[in-house]
Parts: sequence; structure tokens; C-alpha cells
Amino acid sequence: MNIFSKITNNKFIKKLTKDKFVFISLVILVFLYLSIAFAGFFAPYGKMFSDRRLSYAPPSKIFVIDQHGKLSLPYTYNFKRSFNPETFQMDFQLDRSHKYYLKFFSQGDEYKIFNLIPSKTHLVKVNSPGRLFLLGSDINGRDVFSRLFYGGQISLTIGFLALLISFPIGLLYGGIAGYFGGAVDNIMMRIAEAIMSIPGFYLLISLAAILPANMTSIQRFTLITVILAFIGWAGLSRVVRGMVLSIKNQEFVEAAKAIGASPMRIITKHILPQTASYVIVAITLSVPGYILAESGLSFLGLGIQQPDASWGNMLKEAQEYINVLYRPWLLTPGFLIFIAVLAFNLVGDAVRDILDPKSRARR
Repeated sequence: MNIFSKITNNKFIKKLTKDKFVFISLVILVFLYLSIAFAGFFAPYGKMFSDRRLSYAPPSKIFVIDQHGKLSLPYTYNFKRSFNPETFQMDFQLDRSHKYYLKFFSQGDEYKIFNLIPSKTHLVKVNSPGRLFLLGSDINGRDVFSRLFYGGQISLTIGFLALLISFPIGLLYGGIAGYFGGAVDNIMMRIAEAIMSIPGFYLLISLAAILPANMTSIQRFTLITVILAFIGWAGLSRVVRGMVLSIKNQEFVEAAKAIGASPMRIITKHILPQTASYVIVAITLSVPGYILAESGLSFLGLGIQQPDASWGNMLKEAQEYINVLYRPWLLTPGFLIFIAVLAFNLVGDAVRDILDPKSRARR
């Protein structure tokens, strides 16, 4: 049974979901990716929505009991803002002159599911000029709840672009070096070590400075991610090379040589598939690193820039202690980053224990 049939086997799935923490992590990850896939449906407002009159508005209050004490359909009130000369802060009071009822599965701005199917349905909205800020608003009066979905589309997916580039290069490079050995191996590994010695942080700063100014922030960050992926495969290639050195002398490789298979066919069809268990585990454990990298770069101003959303640049507003004290809803992106990274790490550890039982015995 090869590794791909193994991971789709019912026994593998049962083992993976046996641990309640791993099962909860899988549910969280599925929920997160479904949420960002259907961001336009779950988000009450679009990417570019802004109401600067309600800058830093607190989360909307939802009422189900009216002023007469009777059960009512869910509704909310708008906020009205006033300056408090004692605290030098803007105060928000409910404007009870008009109710705005929550409308579920209502029609709104058109968006596309997976950029393919046009739709105008939102899970929940209120009629204009009502505002529904389920997690408050930011400095520009943008709905934090809506931006979490659009920001997650960047933070949770851009790392897979780097994986699609770095892992094939690292696998093939390490496979060739380990298979041929000798001088070829020495030269290739010295090149890999030279690439590993490049300081990534300073390279990022240099790239951010020399890229064209007319590029959008998403184009800029995608290009930086692609460039870093081209230098991020070296560590993987060293590990794969070590595995290939022990695999290439096995009988099935000798049999492939005997029937006249070319070296590239032996490497790609017979040797590299034997490293799949390590590769799958490495992928699950690498994704959290890319999530943190994107968040950190955007937080430092080297990644996604406003008005585009990512969890990193959304969290940047929370670096001011006054916002942490008085506007804690701005910390929500940090909480989601923590949850996503923790879930990926728990799933990655579980996959490693199942595919490589020796790793559990060593701990």
C-alpha cells in the first residue's frame, strides 16, 4: 500500500480523528477555509466598505426584547459619536430613534463564490443607513468582522503558493543529489548550503525597497513570496537527499536499473514516492510558518498594505496600547492567527505519529 492510499484509508482517518483535540483542530480548519471561500456570503459588507463617521465604533448590540419587554425580531441601533473633553476620547451612544432589523439571507452587493458563481445573498445585513458591526470597526470605519474573512483569504492561502514552488524543487534537487552521490552530491549540497545562508529578513527589506511602486500590495507580496520560495527549498533538499541515500540501494531500485529505467525515472517514479510520508508531515508543519511569516511581514509593513486586508496588517492597529485598552476587538485577528497555527500544528503532529510511529517512540 503506497502512502497516498494509506492517507485515504479509513483506518488512517479513524486514527487521525481519535484524539479529540486533533478532531477539533480539523473542524476548525475546515470551518476557516469554508468561511474564506464564501467570504462574500458571511461578510455583511464588501472589501471596500467604509463609514468614516463611525471610526473605532464598538461592536453593535443586538436586541431581541423591545422597549415594552416583549420578544421581538433581532434588531440593532446605530451609534452616534461625541467627543468627551474629560477623557479626550470619542464616546459612542446608541441612537434609539430608529431600529434596524437584522435581515438574514438578504440581497446585497454582488460577489462571486470562488470567483465563479455570481451571487447577491448575504448571511445577515441591515438596511442602510443602519450599520451592523459585529466586531466593531477600525480607524477608517471599516467592519472588522467582514475584513476578517477577506483577510483570511490572504493569510491562510498565500503560504500554499510558496509550498507549490519550494517543495517540488527541494524534492527533485535532493533526489538527484542523493541518487548520483559523489562529486555531484558535494557540489549540489554546497550550493544548497550557500542558499540557506542568505539572510531572509534582510532580503525581504531589500525586495520591498526595489520592487516597482505601482504594484498592488497583493502583487508585491505574492512576488516576494515566490522569490523566497525559490530560496526556501534548500533545507528540504538536504533532508530528502539523506533519505535517498538510504533508499537508492534497495532491491526495487536495483530492479528498475536492471530493466533499463533512466535515472530521472527511477528518482521520480520509484525513490521520491518513498519520501512521501515525510513530505506530507513537512507540508502540514510548514503551513503555520507561512501563516506567521505573512502576518509578521504585513505587521511590519513589508507585506499586504491597506486598504487590502490580511490578518497581519489588521493586527497592526492593535500595537498601540490605547487600542488594546479601549478597543479590544482589534485583537481578533491575532486570536485567529493563534487558533489557525495551533490547529495546523496539532494536525501535523498527529499525521507524523501515524505515518511514522517511531517518532512517537522517540519522544
